[in-house]
Amino acid sequence: MKEKEMKQEDIREEQPECESPEQEEGTVDAGNVSGDSGEESSAQESTEEAGDMKKKKKKEKWEEKIEELEDRVKRQMAEFDNFRKRTEKEKSHMYEVGARDVIEKILPVVDNFERGLATVPEEQKADPVIDGMDKIYRQLMTVLTDLGVTPIEAVGQEFDPNFHNAVMHVEDENLGENVVAEEFLKGYMYKELVIRHSMVKVAN
Repeated sequence: MKEKEMKQEDIREEQPECESPEQEEGTVDAGNVSGDSGEESSAQESTEEAGDMKKKKKKEKWEEKIEELEDRVKRQMAEFDNFRKRTEKEKSHMYEVGARDVIEKILPVVDNFERGLATVPEEQKADPVIDGMDKIYRQLMTVLTDLGVTPIEAVGQEFDPNFHNAVMHVEDENLGENVVAEEFLKGYMYKELVIRHSMVKVAN
């Protein structure tokens, strides 16, 4: 009996230990877990990249919208500036046209003052009435000068059709050719615009 028991113990010692099913399952599960975690990390990275791309696209659209609005504002400002300049030019032109009409109506009054004062004898110039007329005439000419009205020089100047209107011609050896010999009606300019041409006599 003792020999049989010893043989059975030897047989047990020689048999290799088998891994339990639980250990095998644990090993398989660990591999599966590591594989699943790798797939999850890859999916997370893909999701983050997709989110970054969406943010970038949104940012690009936002920047494009800002550039579009800035361009629109710049165009509107340029249009308004052109409108302002055009309006100022039109106002200035209208003012000049209105001033010209008024000055043209005043010039005959100036002509009459000059004709009347030119016929007054020297000894009567001290008369209070004549003196008053002379003062009014001078005041009127001062106002016109302040407005930019100036008389056109004529006598002794070379004839210029832009400023002079020749109504007579005369042969005069003392004067050069095409020189204004006499002025019949004084011409005037408003700034750089001719209001009335001078009526003159020109030497040939």
